[in-house]
Amino acid sequence: MEVFDRAAVRRHRERAVAELPGHDFLLREVAERLADRLDDIKRRFPLALDLGCHSGQLGGVLGGRGGIETLVQADLAPTMAGAAGGAAVAADEEFLPFAAGSLDLVLSVLSLHWVNDLPGALIQIRHALKPDGLFLAAMLGGETLKELREVLLAAEAEVAGGVSPRVAPFADVADVGMLLQRAGFTLPVVDSDVLSFRYSDPFALMRELRALGESNATCARRRHFTGRTLLQRAAELYHQRFAGADGRVPATFQVFYLTGWAPHDSQQRPLRPGSARQRLAQALGDEERSTGETARPLRRDED
Repeated sequence: MEVFDRAAVRRHRERAVAELPGHDFLLREVAERLADRLDDIKRRFPLALDLGCHSGQLGGVLGGRGGIETLVQADLAPTMAGAAGGAAVAADEEFLPFAAGSLDLVLSVLSLHWVNDLPGALIQIRHALKPDGLFLAAMLGGETLKELREVLLAAEAEVAGGVSPRVAPFADVADVGMLLQRAGFTLPVVDSDVLSFRYSDPFALMRELRALGESNATCARRRHFTGRTLLQRAAELYHQRFAGADGRVPATFQVFYLTGWAPHDSQQRPLRPGSARQRLAQALGDEERSTGETARPLRRDED
């Protein structure tokens, strides 16, 4: 099933290359937070891939962390990958051109939310990793741009008498954790962070999303230009519902941080059922009962 128009995603990225340096604060902030997580892992990863590299924001903050000796930067948009500098390649997250077991580390910052086949992409990433290789990524979650989504839907229903998807759908944390497990990653961890930025007005937010290459690329989007009347009404609703005392408006970005390892015999594993050396009742200081036996009921004078 195709939710996103990948050709449109690529065009938006290509168009954003020139403007991105002045609007990449979100990318740099999330890249820094992802790199901080790499500091907590006492391992070296000589060959790493930055998947969905934009114009090199993650590469700019890594600074040799994780013992990375070679960082390959890949992006769906060739011009964007070229702007990252260094070893760069144009590559689609859904069709990775990397040999099985060739990478020590795969990193990704705010790119995987545009992937149609996320389970397939995660499986390909896991195959590209060496045994005990690490996958560390940040992707946008379901609360992202909730304010903008709300006012656009309300404005379109009021002005046009119907609605269409104008903000991309995002995954939730439970789904992402399940997908990591299904893709074969071991020791999967997903946690969430919420960032809130304030803008002078809703149009400033929309301009920044365009400059980031984050314009609407859903397959079900309306293909004609959004009318001024609809956008103006959405801006009015944004101010009415969310503006602070200073007139500035907030925008929420929920970020999921994903961690998973390619399987290796040295990794911790859960014990086999029945392999425990101590019974649960003994550990709890209680009396063991056979299946079907009920516990003695408490009297009224017992706690």
